[in-house]
Amino acid sequence: MSNIISVKDMCLWYGEHQALKNINIEIKEKSITAFIGPSGCGKSTFLKSLNRMNDLIPSVKITGDVKYNGEDIFAKEVDVNNLRKEIGMVFQKPNPFPMSIYDNVAYGPRTHGITNKVQLDEIVENALRDAAIWDEVKDRLKKNALGMSGGQQQRLCIARALAVQPKVLLMDEPTSALDPISTSRIEELVMELKEKYTIVMVTHNMQQAVRVSDYTAFFLLGELVEYGITDEIFSTPRDKRTEDYITGRFG
Repeated sequence: MSNIISVKDMCLWYGEHQALKNINIEIKEKSITAFIGPSGCGKSTFLKSLNRMNDLIPSVKITGDVKYNGEDIFAKEVDVNNLRKEIGMVFQKPNPFPMSIYDNVAYGPRTHGITNKVQLDEIVENALRDAAIWDEVKDRLKKNALGMSGGQQQRLCIARALAVQPKVLLMDEPTSALDPISTSRIEELVMELKEKYTIVMVTHNMQQAVRVSDYTAFFLLGELVEYGITDEIFSTPRDKRTEDYITGRFG
């Protein structure tokens, strides 16, 4: 299994505050990697760096290397819109656009120049199928997406991200705003998606990391303390701080 994202000695500052310190990690293709750690430990900041979402914050400074498929994502010639097409993002709270279900999913492909209706219909159906929501919405594609339940909205946001055919899907606590049944549906979906996509997810829920991820990275105070196969991290952590966190001594 090859590495799709490779990070070397990455540091990030918000103004004077250093939020990430010398991060080194290799993320494997078509696998699920979970980032765990207490609030404020840097895991979401790091996740958002992987498709340059932190560019939107003026005071951010980044050093070190982040490579996607061997290419430096911070190189001057990199088109950020193309990078975000390759590396999609799903946020903590479902954030559908105030438009129809169909138009939500077609939004990305249209911005990338696809206007042919037959082609768009196919993209929309495939994305909704991949997000395991097609059967629930196929008869109401013209209805406003804001009328859906929270769990359906989050699966729609996953479909919207998949519609531009990314290789990697970043998920920032995708189930924290959802009820237990919707959460388990998203978890099942994530495990199916790794057949086609590389998934990197931030979670506050350690049981979730155990249930769905192949690899786990533990962050603390801006450092990547430990990274490895999920079963090993949770059964035989090498670092005392990891052990203290997963056994509930802090965090």
